[in-house]
Amino acid sequence: MSSSSADAEVLTSLSSIESSTVSQADKVNQFSNLLTRITTESLPDKLVPNMLAFVDSVLAESVGIVASRPILSVFVSAVEALPDLQARKAICAYTTEKLRPRIVSFEEQDSKLREILATVYETEDDNAEAAKALQGITLESSQRLIDDQYRLDIYIRIMRNLLEDDDTTAADSYLNRATYLIYKSTNPESTLLFQLCQARVLDAKRQFLNACQRYHQLSFSPLIAETERMHCLSAAITCAVLAPAGPQRSRSLATLYKDDRSPQLPADYSMLEKMYLDRLLSPQEVTDFSERLKPHQLAKLGDGSTVLAKAVIEHNLLATSKLYNNIGVEELGVLLGLSGAKAEEYAARMIEQKRLAGRIDQIDKLIYFDVGGLTASVTQDAASEKDAGGGQADAVIGKELRKWDERIAGVAQEVENITSMLQNEYPDFVARYLLAA
Repeated sequence: MSSSSADAEVLTSLSSIESSTVSQADKVNQFSNLLTRITTESLPDKLVPNMLAFVDSVLAESVGIVASRPILSVFVSAVEALPDLQARKAICAYTTEKLRPRIVSFEEQDSKLREILATVYETEDDNAEAAKALQGITLESSQRLIDDQYRLDIYIRIMRNLLEDDDTTAADSYLNRATYLIYKSTNPESTLLFQLCQARVLDAKRQFLNACQRYHQLSFSPLIAETERMHCLSAAITCAVLAPAGPQRSRSLATLYKDDRSPQLPADYSMLEKMYLDRLLSPQEVTDFSERLKPHQLAKLGDGSTVLAKAVIEHNLLATSKLYNNIGVEELGVLLGLSGAKAEEYAARMIEQKRLAGRIDQIDKLIYFDVGGLTASVTQDAASEKDAGGGQADAVIGKELRKWDERIAGVAQEVENITSMLQNEYPDFVARYLLAA
């Protein structure tokens, strides 16, 4: 739609004001009065053409910058008040394009128009266009003083739209810019939104352990609703499940498992509990869990596997190490649903990265795990060291005995925890049957 289809009366009035020889202040008043008439008296199909004709007239060469700048500020406020979203979108898109060659003179007005345009796009769930509109805002200017808080809020808003559009790369670049400003912010809401964007970027970049930590912190924030806090907790559990198996992930799983709110998320808690307790996961459990994942969490890796498949294989490998002292490569492959060679490859990588304690005997096709009680391999090592006169057999056996003691202590602690829970929930039962015994 163009300004050429505007009402003849509006075009005549605009031409008259442009050519008048009154003072700049009087011109501003005349334009303002005409703008009021346009917004209140125009027919629905004539509103947009009339507004576009108004913009063309205000930005004409015959109207000086001294008059056009305040008039355009009034115009922006009038556009923001329009109830019709489509009219707002058309007028803002046209005006920002019209201002492009003269942006230096109208930076503030252009910024406000772009914010209005972005709001319309956000309402329509067109996040890509919303981000594009906001990216056009001049945030580094020598013409006006731009507050750091305003700059931060725009960066955060751009990030949120880019993340909704699944453009992680661009969102990451704006996250880096916002990082330099966040420490200056005194607005708790901005800090909260920044942390949420940071967690989502880390999640999208598959830095799951860091994302898990950020989501878990957000789940305690009193600034967000209870449902959103539980959503953050669910996201934290998902990231912990997808993280590479190893000591760091085990600590994250332990923290989430001990969170009193986790059982309120039964679908997530089931997977969390099995991983925390080092239980083998079945294919059906993995399939059910995958149905709740986001597209980037299901993306294929370089070797053709998915993030979830890799995490589950590594977890099952770690769980296997808690069940067996040693296992054949082919047998391990059967447990993991892989070929023997692939299973050995996973084990070798985890041992090399110190995420799994053990060693591989490639001649006998056996994998020995350095966990559990007195394994046959440890006993053999100790005997060989004694025969060799090394004098270290007692140290090796003592080390394994300490591991055994730690496991017994762990079981005792779990029994104590269960007893405490029973005491809290059913004190009469405990007093009658447990304490009396």
